[in-house]
Amino acid sequence: MAVNTLKYNMKGPKILKNKFISLPIITTLILCLLVGGCASPNPSQQVNSTHTQASGQPNPIQTPPTYPTKLLKVHFIDVGQGDAILIQTPDGQNMLVDAGENDYGDVVVNYLISQGVKDLDIVLGTHPHSDHIGGLDTVIKYFPIKYIYMPKATNNTDSFRDVLNAVKNKGLKISTAKAGVVLPLDGVNCRFVAPVKDSYEELNNYSGVIRLDYGSQSFLLTGDAGTESEAQMLSSGVNIKSTVLKVGHHGSYSSSSSRFLKAAAPQYAVIMAGKDNQYEHPHAQTLTRLTNAGINIYRSDQDGTILFATDGKDMQVSQSR
Repeated sequence: MAVNTLKYNMKGPKILKNKFISLPIITTLILCLLVGGCASPNPSQQVNSTHTQASGQPNPIQTPPTYPTKLLKVHFIDVGQGDAILIQTPDGQNMLVDAGENDYGDVVVNYLISQGVKDLDIVLGTHPHSDHIGGLDTVIKYFPIKYIYMPKATNNTDSFRDVLNAVKNKGLKISTAKAGVVLPLDGVNCRFVAPVKDSYEELNNYSGVIRLDYGSQSFLLTGDAGTESEAQMLSSGVNIKSTVLKVGHHGSYSSSSSRFLKAAAPQYAVIMAGKDNQYEHPHAQTLTRLTNAGINIYRSDQDGTILFATDGKDMQVSQSR
């Protein structure tokens, strides 16, 4: 399998009001990556993004390169200490997994606009913690959505209630995220491999975990699933082998057990965490396990937004920093 890892400088296109700045053309040995500003959305539809990092420096929308061929693209969007993942299928469907904290809703919406997203076929809120679903109500209000999935778990927070109200006001019905459910995406295989059980003491273990595969390439997106959920996935006999693993719970020591990593056997691991976050994610124990397993590690706190693109045979990896 040919693998190409690219780094590029994402100084644009930035969405500042309604103006885009084009990127230069980057040529690689395998693909010619045309890095161009997407067509600017209707000014009446543009969402203003003014998020500021803890350092006080602005954190504008940044767009990874687009590709001239028909590929599966998985964007791990930098939303600080949280998760937001955009999946774009070769047949032109769009799926969003989580949307970061409440103040990242506009950031996610603008990023999706920059990638040409006009509607979402599927939205998944992996579990009702605000660093995963906080921005979902903004996304739900803005885009037409066909299907929305969440596990049968509740949380007594404003963030959770805001999502439920947005779903209700949009006339949508929530489908249950649970092991065995196949997601309606064309041209790729996508199904839930967790949660296996109906009840957990720890809310993180309700996380809807999906395995997405296209040709010989695959992705395992684990939300905040901990070692209990990991053990149940292994006991169920489901295939979790993956090219790319989204590391559970932002790289916490409570996820990514050695047994789980051995079964998943990923080539790449993506850790989504905020720079200098108060939880000290990712934890040293997790990084050691990943390193000892020979896995290439990408981190949103160091690499920014990370994009994987594949034709089902080869994999392209690009990052914003």
